[in-house]
Amino acid sequence: MKKLFMLLAVAGLMAISAQNAVAQDDQTATATEQVQDNVEAIEATTDVETTTNPFNQTSDKPIYQQIKAKFIEGGPSFMVWVILCLILGLAIAIERLIYLSLATTNTDKLIEKVEEALKEGGIEKAKEVCKDTKGPVASIFTQGLIRYDQGLENVEKAITSYGSVQMGRLESGLSWIALFIALAPMLGFLGTVVGMVAAFDAIEQAGDMSPIVVAAGIKTALITTIAGLIVAIILQVFYNLIVAKIDSIVNSMENASINFVDVLSTYKK
Repeated sequence: MKKLFMLLAVAGLMAISAQNAVAQDDQTATATEQVQDNVEAIEATTDVETTTNPFNQTSDKPIYQQIKAKFIEGGPSFMVWVILCLILGLAIAIERLIYLSLATTNTDKLIEKVEEALKEGGIEKAKEVCKDTKGPVASIFTQGLIRYDQGLENVEKAITSYGSVQMGRLESGLSWIALFIALAPMLGFLGTVVGMVAAFDAIEQAGDMSPIVVAAGIKTALITTIAGLIVAIILQVFYNLIVAKIDSIVNSMENASINFVDVLSTYKK
C-alpha cells in the first residue's frame, strides 16, 4: 500500500508539473505573439526590408515550446501513449530508487552492534537491535536470531530463504520498467508505419509524388520514432541504475550474512 501511494504521489507531481509547464507555455506564447505583432507593425511603418532565416525560426523559442510543437506535429494520438510510458516508467523508477536508498544499511556497523548486544544481553538484545534497524539485512538477521535455538544449520537455512524473499522485494517493479522500455519504441514505430501509410494515401489521392504531399506523413512518422527512442533511452538509464543499486545491496547482504553466521558460531550463552 505504501508503494502504491508513493507511486501515485510521484505520478501526480509529474502531472501537476506538466500542467504548470503547459500553462506557462500558453502565457509565454501569447506574450511572444504580441511582441511579434508589435515588431511587424514597426517594420511596416518604417518600410524596412528584412530577411529571415528559416533555420532560425525555432532557435529563439524556449526548449519546452519546441518540445510542445514537436509533440503536436507528431500526432497526439500516438505521442500521448509514448509520454504516458515515460511518466509511468519514471514514477516507478523514482519509487524504486527511493526504496533502495532507504534499504541501504551500513552492514559493518550493524554487525558490530549485534556482536555487542550478544555480549551484553544475549539473543533477545540482539533481536531488539535488528528490529530497530531498517533494511533487508537487519530483517534477515532477525530471522536468523529467531531460529538460533534450533541450531546454526537452521539459522543458515532461514537466512538463505529470507534472503531470497528480500531480493524479490528489491527487484519488484523492474519488470514494469522493462515493459515501458520495450513498449515506447514499439509505439514510436507504430506511429512511423501509420505516418507512412498516410503519406502513401496522400500520394494516391493527389496522383502526384510531390514533397508537399508526403511531407506531413513522413514528418509524423519520424517524430514518433524519435520520441519513442528517447523515452526508451531515458528509462534504460534508470533501469541500469536500479539494477546496479540492487547488485550492490545483494552483495553487501551476502557478505553480512556470512559474517553474521560467524558471530553466532562464536557466541555462547
